[in-house]
Amino acid sequence: MSSAPTPDEIACDAKWLAQALDPNAGMVRLIAMDRESYRAASFLDDRMLQTPVDAQIVSWTLVEEAASGDELRTDARWIFHIGHVGSTLLSRLLGEIEGVLAVREPRLLRDMALVPAQVREQYIGSVPKLTSRTFAEDEFACVKATSFVSEIAPQLVPPGERVLFMYATPRNYVASILAGENSVKELRMLAQTRAARMAARVTGLEAQTQSDAHLAAAAWACEMTSLESAAEQMTDRKIEWLDFDRMLENVPEALGSAARHFGLHAEPAQLQAIAAGPLMRRYSKALEFDYSPALRRDLIAETEQHHRRDIESALAMLQSAAEKSPLLARALSRSETRA
Repeated sequence: MSSAPTPDEIACDAKWLAQALDPNAGMVRLIAMDRESYRAASFLDDRMLQTPVDAQIVSWTLVEEAASGDELRTDARWIFHIGHVGSTLLSRLLGEIEGVLAVREPRLLRDMALVPAQVREQYIGSVPKLTSRTFAEDEFACVKATSFVSEIAPQLVPPGERVLFMYATPRNYVASILAGENSVKELRMLAQTRAARMAARVTGLEAQTQSDAHLAAAAWACEMTSLESAAEQMTDRKIEWLDFDRMLENVPEALGSAARHFGLHAEPAQLQAIAAGPLMRRYSKALEFDYSPALRRDLIAETEQHHRRDIESALAMLQSAAEKSPLLARALSRSETRA
C-alpha cells in the first residue's frame, strides 16, 4: 500500500482514480490504477473492491486542490446511455484504439447524481478535470457513465466537448430486458426510483405498469427522456446518437463513426480487426461469459414471441403518454427514424 498522494501526484495523470465520494463527510476514495487496470475493469464502482486495491481515503479539499490548475484538460469524451444498450461493449471497443483510455462507470459520478443539487454544486466543478486525466498527452479519456447519471450530463460536460448518447428502440429494449432474469429483477427494483425521476417529464405511465413489459417501457421512457432533456440543455456540445442494434448491423462502420465523432484516429483495418476480435463474442460486463449479436437477436425474437401481447400493450402505452409529453414524443420519433 502506498501513502496518500499529493495534489500534484493526483493532477499529473490518471493513476489516482477519484472512485467514490462521501459528500456529507467531504471525503473521497482514491484508487491507484494503471492502463491495464482501466482496461480490465467492467465497472469502477464498488465491485472493483472485491479484489485487492491500493485505496486511500482523503479530504475532498486535496482533490479540489489537485484540480485547481488552469492547465488541466477538460476534454474527456463522454458516453451516456439508457442501460442495456451496449455502452460497455462500445467502451471496450473504443478502448482498443490507440490513444484511448476507457473509463467505465466510476462510482464518483453516481455519488454526484444522487445528492441534492445544492450539495452537488460543492463538488461537481472539479469533475471535468478529474475525468479528463490520462497517462499521456496524446491520449483521450472516454468516460462511460451509469445510466441515471444522464440526469446531470449538462453539468459534467463542458461547452464544446463531445458526447455520444446510446439507446435502442422501445420494442428491442423491452424485449431485451424481459429476456434476462437479472435485468427483470433490476427493472422491478428501480421502478419507483425511475417513476420519481421522470415525474416532471412524462405523465400517463404511473398507473399503467401492470406487467414487466409495461415496467420496461416505463424504464425506457425514463432513461430516454433523461437523454432528450440533457440534449435540450447541451446545444453547445457536440452530440451524436447511436442505436445499439444499428451498431450491431455494421460494427466497424459504427465504431469508426464513434471514433471520428470523438476526434480519434483509427485505420479501417484496425476497426475491422477490433470488430472481429474476441470482445464481440463475450459478454462485455463479464468477459468470462459467451455473448454475441446473434444471440441478442435470437433472445429478442424469442421474447417478443412469448410476450407479444404485453409488449404491444406497453408500446401502445408509450404512444398514448407521448401525446401529453413532448420529450417522450421526441424520443419515440427518434427511435422510429432510427437516427
